Amino acid sequence: MTNKMIAVLFAAALTSTTCFSQATQPVVAEDFKPSTLNQPGQEYPQVNSQGYARFRIKAPKADSVRVSLGLGGRGGTKLTKGDDGFWTGTTEGPMDEGFHYYHLTVDGGTFNDPGALNYYGSVRWESGIEIPAHDQDFYALKDVPHGNVQQILFPSKSTSTSRRAFVYTPPGYEKEKSKKYPVLYLQHGWGEDETAWSNQGRANLIMDNLIAEGKIKPFLIVMTYGMTNEVKWGRMKDFKIEHFQTVLVDELIPYVDANFRTLANRDNRAMAGLSMGGMETHAITLNKPDVFGSYALLSGGIYTPEELKDKSKAKLIFLSCGSKENPDRVNKATADLKAAGYNAVSYVSEKTAHEFLTWRRSLHEVAPLLFK
Repeated sequence: MTNKMIAVLFAAALTSTTCFSQATQPVVAEDFKPSTLNQPGQEYPQVNSQGYARFRIKAPKADSVRVSLGLGGRGGTKLTKGDDGFWTGTTEGPMDEGFHYYHLTVDGGTFNDPGALNYYGSVRWESGIEIPAHDQDFYALKDVPHGNVQQILFPSKSTSTSRRAFVYTPPGYEKEKSKKYPVLYLQHGWGEDETAWSNQGRANLIMDNLIAEGKIKPFLIVMTYGMTNEVKWGRMKDFKIEHFQTVLVDELIPYVDANFRTLANRDNRAMAGLSMGGMETHAITLNKPDVFGSYALLSGGIYTPEELKDKSKAKLIFLSCGSKENPDRVNKATADLKAAGYNAVSYVSEKTAHEFLTWRRSLHEVAPLLFK
């Protein structure tokens, strides 16, 4: 084969590869709309029908602007400066469905997006964006009877202060003065606080919709700060459960039982948590098996038959995670618990990772199983 023939064949192969690469690049649909979590009247950030996110930031004197979302952990999305002083950019690929925290890095400094609402996560108020999910109807705001989420301040002798919690009461709670309800104590993850399950998690709307559909027995949800943020990321093994356990079991639960119409017994009391809140749930339910009758770990670890041995038997053990996390571990743990005679249920959220759509779906799945 002559050198000329080799060159021709190499050029043809290169052209073919380039055409194939171009052919496989997705075309970004230009149907972007403002995120549902934007500040009033703000056009950006925007999301399109494929799940791409687009940002536009005014920073005429900045030298670089980057958004923490996108690029699969490789530094976020770099924005490009225009002649008008606005920086714009689109994620290189679609984001997972559901809620995401994000922030801006402007010339090395960390800032929130002035166009987006803020949510407490990562031990700071972060910007939030919502990628519409194909199954978002279960946490949508609908024309159904709504419950209330109210703030309470309860005395805590162990911490020498009053502490805050939020309590969801179902529709009709104020009218049915003689009716008593079971209670779910629901914990947030590391870096978050007692606002997370209502704001990011849409827990109240999930409950309202399930009740309206007749799929669950109405119950209260109590959400309080898990004292998790005193330990830095990467040092989770240093977290000691005893202080929060005292606040929850010895202070908050008696306050709730005294001030709300609860069914104040083990079988009508459950505990659940996401991520580090799941770790708290795991520890407290093992330490205090006579306090809670049902347990749920949402991307928060597993139980084994060995650690549950010789303890009051749980009515329900629910384990969940996203399909991008460790579903095999969750499914195996559930199978082991079932084989040991426990009422164990597993759930895997499809195409999600360690994020709020996983936990919204998990709450939607576990709620109908509680307090039967």
